[in-house]
Amino acid sequence: MTVTVKFFASLREQTGCDRVDITIEQSCSVKAIWKMSTSLTLDPHILVAINHAYRDQESDVCDGDEVAFFPPVTGG
Repeated sequence: MTVTVKFFASLREQTGCDRVDITIEQSCSVKAIWKMSTSLTLDPHILVAINHAYRDQESDVCDGDEVAFFPPVTGG
């Protein structure tokens, strides 16, 4: 089973890539996907989208899903 992982903005710079395809043997959490795709610590403020819909870091990821990670957004 394959999952596409995308990193945006500063996360792309920190990981050194914008996209990685990983193989999973069964459904797993977003946190597990993060650990499989990077050695960085998963900040609880990082935004996550699965198949273009925002989800929390405890959400399950399945075969064929696209998981996108976005750094925290600030503004003013």
